[in-house]
Amino acid sequence: MPRLDRVSRVGILCTVLALFSLSGGLLWYAGYNYDGLMGSALTKLHPATYLTILLLVWRACAFGNPIGYLAFVGGRRPATLLMVLISIGALVSVVLRGRPNMAGLVDTFLGAGLLVLLLAETDEPLRRRIEALVHGVMTVNALLALFEFATKILVFPYRFDGETFPTDLRSSALQGHPLANATLTACYVLALMSGSRQLSAPLRLGLILLQLAALVAFGGRTAIVIVVALGLCYGSWRSLAAIRRRVHLMAAAGLLFAASLAPVALAVLATGGFFDELAGRFVSDGGSANARVEMFGLFDHFSLPDLLLGPDVELLESVRRISGLEWGIENPIIRMMLYQGALFMLLMLIGFTLFMMELARGRAGSWLPMIAWLILVNASESLASKTTLMAKFAVILLCLYRSGSSAQAPEPDRSAPPPRHPPGTRGPARPAAAYASRTYDPSGGSGR
Repeated sequence: MPRLDRVSRVGILCTVLALFSLSGGLLWYAGYNYDGLMGSALTKLHPATYLTILLLVWRACAFGNPIGYLAFVGGRRPATLLMVLISIGALVSVVLRGRPNMAGLVDTFLGAGLLVLLLAETDEPLRRRIEALVHGVMTVNALLALFEFATKILVFPYRFDGETFPTDLRSSALQGHPLANATLTACYVLALMSGSRQLSAPLRLGLILLQLAALVAFGGRTAIVIVVALGLCYGSWRSLAAIRRRVHLMAAAGLLFAASLAPVALAVLATGGFFDELAGRFVSDGGSANARVEMFGLFDHFSLPDLLLGPDVELLESVRRISGLEWGIENPIIRMMLYQGALFMLLMLIGFTLFMMELARGRAGSWLPMIAWLILVNASESLASKTTLMAKFAVILLCLYRSGSSAQAPEPDRSAPPPRHPPGTRGPARPAAAYASRTYDPSGGSGR
């Protein structure tokens, strides 16, 4: 198997950079209508998806045997390969039946699966570079969100066919839609808590606080509640475990100093209206909670055969709007079942479940962002529409967590005293080879 060449390494970094930084709002300024319905069909796929496909073709050519290359990366990621095959079959079915969301299948499932297959070849130096790139982009994303929150000026606002939503002043930053920002930021915060051990503790703490502030600017109520709940549980568990072992005096002093500054920071945030914005998001939800109840009433308008294969799209659209669900069906399983059929949804659900299990396998601590991810994707259309969130989440798991038991082995405690030997002994026995190199001296000494 040829090692990754320079073109492949640079290409993978460019793909991850495009994935995390090119939102639909930013692409609009480049004349690329990604989020809308109008324009060329080629612009409905994210540039990162095109880069992923081109790199896979390049790697297959470098391998010398495209089928052998797929077998090689598929052997490392079998569940991912299965999801890719299911996605291709589902895409063919959607095209032949004239169902909606063809681009969504490519970007959401196929693009994510192909990228994970491509990353199956990454070595440790490249993985570290990708991790540093993710940290950098997410830091810029949070800073941009706070700038938009403070100035009420959206730099790259979410657009639909070029039209913005002037009443929605939530930050859009580099990820586009505020809910996409909130979902990704929440998973990233929890991944910083339980992963990314290469970073120092103060740096990780600073990144976590920055991302938490940005999370409020994005206005994701569910994401905020999940991060606070899971973060407190995980932090309490880790703190109790640390207290049982040993308390580092400098760490304790730093924690007490930070706690003394907390009231000042809270007062500054309250003066700037930070918590008013947060409370406003919980008071006014724009009808999202009601929509999650009304969507179950759509099943009453269709027969069992319609639900198995997917009802008529025009009829479904009419019933949805009459039911007051103008903003969509805020659950991917329900939406996919109604628009594509229960059989289609079941296949995709199997592929998605195995894919998630494979990503988390052998990565200690990845259960924390995984729980948040599964809850958040079920709180909106998310994976049932066109999104790159699954590919981004896969990159976070693959690069912020190291797989394998050796990678998770605890570091030795260098502050502990050296082990004592039993009385009457001078230390560990010498190996036999040490005595074999000496010769006997009748005078009582030994020489070489």
